[in-house]
Amino acid sequence: MTKDLERDLGLVAVVAVSMGAMIGSGIFILPGLAMAEAGPAVILAFLVAGILVIPAALSISELGTAMPEAGGDYVFIERGMGPGVGTIAGLGTWLTLLFKGALALVGGMYYLDVIFALPNLTATAVVLATVLIGVNLIGVKQTGQLQSWMVVVMVAILAVFISVSILQVDGASYDPFFTAGGEGVISAIALVIVSYAGVTKVASVAEEIENPGRNLPLGLLISLAITTLLYVLIVFVLVGIVDAETLRGTNIPMVVAVDPLFGTLGVVAIVLAAILALISTANAGILTASRYPLALSRDDLIPDVFSRVHSNFQTPHIAILVTGGVMLFIIISLPVQEIAKMASAFQILVYGLVNAALIAFRERDLEWYSPDFKSPGYPWVQLFGVVSAAFIITQMDVLPLVGAVGITVVGGLWYLYYVRGEVDREGIAVDAVRREAGRQYVAETERKIAEPKGDEIMLALRRDVSRLEENRLLEIAAPIARSRNSRIRVIRFDEVPDQYPLDQAVDQSAEDVEFEQRTDELAREIDAPVEVGEIVSHDTKHAIVNYAERAGVDLILTRADPVSRLRTLFGRDADWIMERAPCDVAFVQLGKLERIDEIAIVTDRSPFNDPLKVELADAIAQQSGGRIRFVFPAGEDASEQVLDSIRAYHDELNDLCSSPVEGTIIEGENARQQLIAEVETADLVMLSTKTHKLLPDLVFTRESDRIATRLDQPVVMVHSSRSRRATFLEPIVERLLFREENRE
Repeated sequence: MTKDLERDLGLVAVVAVSMGAMIGSGIFILPGLAMAEAGPAVILAFLVAGILVIPAALSISELGTAMPEAGGDYVFIERGMGPGVGTIAGLGTWLTLLFKGALALVGGMYYLDVIFALPNLTATAVVLATVLIGVNLIGVKQTGQLQSWMVVVMVAILAVFISVSILQVDGASYDPFFTAGGEGVISAIALVIVSYAGVTKVASVAEEIENPGRNLPLGLLISLAITTLLYVLIVFVLVGIVDAETLRGTNIPMVVAVDPLFGTLGVVAIVLAAILALISTANAGILTASRYPLALSRDDLIPDVFSRVHSNFQTPHIAILVTGGVMLFIIISLPVQEIAKMASAFQILVYGLVNAALIAFRERDLEWYSPDFKSPGYPWVQLFGVVSAAFIITQMDVLPLVGAVGITVVGGLWYLYYVRGEVDREGIAVDAVRREAGRQYVAETERKIAEPKGDEIMLALRRDVSRLEENRLLEIAAPIARSRNSRIRVIRFDEVPDQYPLDQAVDQSAEDVEFEQRTDELAREIDAPVEVGEIVSHDTKHAIVNYAERAGVDLILTRADPVSRLRTLFGRDADWIMERAPCDVAFVQLGKLERIDEIAIVTDRSPFNDPLKVELADAIAQQSGGRIRFVFPAGEDASEQVLDSIRAYHDELNDLCSSPVEGTIIEGENARQQLIAEVETADLVMLSTKTHKLLPDLVFTRESDRIATRLDQPVVMVHSSRSRRATFLEPIVERLLFREENRE
């Protein structure tokens, strides 16, 4: 059994991740520093810097679709130009992210100080950095949805600022434009190019992107275009409404611009946007940077201690701790301007190497190198990227120039004295072919599992499902599969923290082998066609739906999670699956099960869920030789007309069954308690379930949830893909209709 990697990042997520990593220091910190370098021509510096990033973005897009591996640009450079240059690139990228994260935290403290008057900015930055290190260490789940909302909030606030303040721009502020000459513009370009570093960092999770041939290049170019336009407009406004000397000397340019136009409310809003952007950038820096020591260690370029994974948190704790420790040192030891320049120097170095790596791959004409996207303008676009990067580095100040040269020297010496004796590969010739063969094997296995062979039932298991629970689920799935002449796909979904790259979790463990063996044994016992597989992802619910779509699944059968208002508040996985699954879904609350003599179906007149419950129950009953009982809670004072309609409805459902059937209508007071008493004698209970909506379901627990939590025996809660989705007011409307019907 192989583990497949789930691609669950769409175009919107790619744009959100990329923009979230870019929108930060470029807007909230660097305009004032860059203004001091170039004067009003700082606008041109931001525009040119965005253009200079395009070759690297195109190269990353092509390489990312050819080699979707964790490690991103480092992997591409190491595979294309060998472990020597790869060591330099890995260390350079790692430091870029560290300096960018440190810059975001230090800059964020200046904005936070506007409201809270912090006693010590550096100390506060250190405390916040420590918290973020802890968050990444324990593997707190991040979601693309949260990142998307943060980007939307930031862009909305900035858009309002631009639309209002652009009317206040004074054209005289741009005359003269080139106050610092061409050298000043080049110096400013070298400073602000780090603002666009995030555009390529999404390649580090290229293996997790849906349809990468389209979504990776399109997402990168869209995010780069939007961010460049945003930068240029904001800097244009800042130069036009803020006094030049004031702008040159401030670390909070947005506050300086907003205060006279919007007052206190505007300042609070812009500080909120700044904190969201900068903390998001810092956290993304720690998360992404920690993957580079992991990738370097995996390739034997640094000691293997960096690839160790914490037994409880399943995160690369050594890599995260070292990454966080270096970031804390940077925060404590360097002023904000020097941090920005060092980050840009390392970023420019990596941009040049990425373009050179693409040339290396193209010129080798490898049979396995088949990217879904190819960079237009090859090789001239890449040559321009290499030459422009080299030129910009030579124009930088002494400290960042020494830093770029220093990391090159240190990386080279480390390779000569440590790496060369540990590895025997030379660029793309050996290592890339071996890894591509492995990827082809995984892809072939996934193709075989996903190959359509008629009706499909997917048994979706989470890793924490016990052996007994697996057996119970298979025992329920088997008769349904035989009735439908379907195959059962037993897929275990292994979720790893965002901090842990997916390709590090594909190695088969003894537990995986044991899972496959016991599932095969049980499949032989139940006499049903069964296939076993495992998928590794960062988001199990997304992976389940994606697999169901890919494999043409007709029914998803999975364990039900406990119902609680807390889960409803933060969003239940079951609701997400029901809303998006392309097929019917059945959630099984596992309980005591010996033999199935009676199955109770709580009917609710749902035109799609009731027939599905009947079909599943009848399949199970035929296998066990049991009987079916329909139960309908009519409630108090139900009219004879209502009772007759229920009996007629039960007769219609009876026509769908091959097993013995009887019907029960519950009348009188305390219908809910009577319903529980009526069904708790059954061996298996069938209920309908619908998606939970936040506010109503925090106040009123759904009837099916109330029943399920009171029962000890197994409960199957079904949701037909054809049933309409629950609306915001549906739980309340259901109650009103139920009462009105009983009055008739």
